[in-house]
Amino acid sequence: MSIDPAVFVRLREIADRLPQVPGTAKDGIAEGEIVMVMPPVRRYEPAVLRIARQLDAQLPHAHPGHLAHGGADLEDAGPGRPRNPDPMVFPEAAPDDEAPALLPHEVLPVVEIVSRPAPENDHRTKVHGYATTGIPLHLLIDPRKGTGIVHDESGYTSRTEFAFGDTVTVGPWTLDTGVLRTYA
Repeated sequence: MSIDPAVFVRLREIADRLPQVPGTAKDGIAEGEIVMVMPPVRRYEPAVLRIARQLDAQLPHAHPGHLAHGGADLEDAGPGRPRNPDPMVFPEAAPDDEAPALLPHEVLPVVEIVSRPAPENDHRTKVHGYATTGIPLHLLIDPRKGTGIVHDESGYTSRTEFAFGDTVTVGPWTLDTGVLRTYA
C-alpha cells in the first residue's frame, strides 16, 4: 500500500498530538492508519539488547561512526510504512538533526524481534515494507519458535534461515544467536 505524502504528514501530526494511552508503548502509523503498539514482553527487550551489543562491538571495524540502537523511529512517507525497529544500525550523527525520524537510506541492517500478539505483521508486513524502502539487510528473530531469517540482496531475494544457537552472518556482522531465549 502506498500513501500520499501529504496524508502521511497529517497522520503523523495527529499521532504526535494524541495522549499516551495506558498499556501501549507508542502511537505510530501503519498502512495509512494510526495504530497503538502494545509494549513488548519481558523476554523481548533482552533479545533487543543482546543483538544490539553484538552489532555495536563490531561497528568500529565494520562501519566506524555508526551505532546499533533500538529506540529510534524510521519513516518513509512514500510507501507509508513507518516503523520503530528493534535494533538498527545507522550513523551516530543521524539523530542530531531536527528530523523526527531516520530515513531508510540511513539504515544498514534492521532487526525485528517477532512479537507474540502479531507475528504475521513481523513475518509479512514489515519484511515487505523494509524491502520496498531499500534497507539492504533485515534480521528477523522469532522467539516463539527459536528460529530466525536473514533477508538480504535487493528486495530480500535471499533468505538464510537459522535456529537459536547458530552463528549467523548478517552483512559484515557475525552474530551468536545462542544468547537469545524463546518465549516459552
